[in-house]
Amino acid sequence: MNVRQFRVSRRSITVAAAFVGLVSLVLGANAALNKRSLEAAQAETVTGTINPVTKASRIALVIGNGHYPDAGAPLSQPINDARAMTSALRRDGFDVDVVEDATRDDMTRAVERLKAKIKPETVVMLYFGGYGVQVGRQSYMIPVDAAIWKERDIRRDGMSVEAVLDIMKEQGAQAKLVVLDASRRNPYERRFRGYSRGLAPIDVPENTLILTSATPGKVADDVDGQNSLLATELLKNMKAKPASAESVFTNTRVAVSRATAGEQVPAVSSSLVEDILLGDSATAKAGS
Repeated sequence: MNVRQFRVSRRSITVAAAFVGLVSLVLGANAALNKRSLEAAQAETVTGTINPVTKASRIALVIGNGHYPDAGAPLSQPINDARAMTSALRRDGFDVDVVEDATRDDMTRAVERLKAKIKPETVVMLYFGGYGVQVGRQSYMIPVDAAIWKERDIRRDGMSVEAVLDIMKEQGAQAKLVVLDASRRNPYERRFRGYSRGLAPIDVPENTLILTSATPGKVADDVDGQNSLLATELLKNMKAKPASAESVFTNTRVAVSRATAGEQVPAVSSSLVEDILLGDSATAKAGS
């Protein structure tokens, strides 16, 4: 072997060694990157397993109706309640659509907007303050432009709570929360032949939580103050540390009952199968 051939061989060996080193470096970096990606995916999976509703979107429809032509005087509290509830829900991460003094068309359009937003992972809340009436074992939210002279007019001009719940269910909402502050003495009672007071028992679909301002068939008189008693106690509980919606609703029920010495007892109905957090910074708490 001559010297020239030996020099070429040494140069080839050096280049090959450098190439092997570079390949090893690239493979090592790629393996480290894959490991970090796998660890991140595993962490995300674990988080989802512990709290399956942390990434759920939250939407709400809030309706406050106060100016009814057939009522002796306007209801001031439902408007105030709707505004206060909107602020509280937005702090909890809800995308809120709020409607005040809603006509039948306003309520229909609002429900259509709500329907368009509902996805399978969505937590949906409906809050209604105003007059509610039961007819034929269903509870109806009454718009401000309702022309009611007979009970059958309620089916035409009112909006069935059960119908809204059906829409939520059909759209595949993950969980459904409903607050009905509407068990007032309605101004149409004297026009009805039959006996109709308060709200009817509401069928509770799967994974649903419902709070009404009084037990079925009962009415609640408004108390003095900027907000209704139900809204006042509900807002207090929502401002406390994050807690399950079911405990928030139940604590509200107990507080209202105690404040009225049992004269007004809200009703809570639940078929929830998972916790939904409410309260200040509930979204941040759920994601921690």
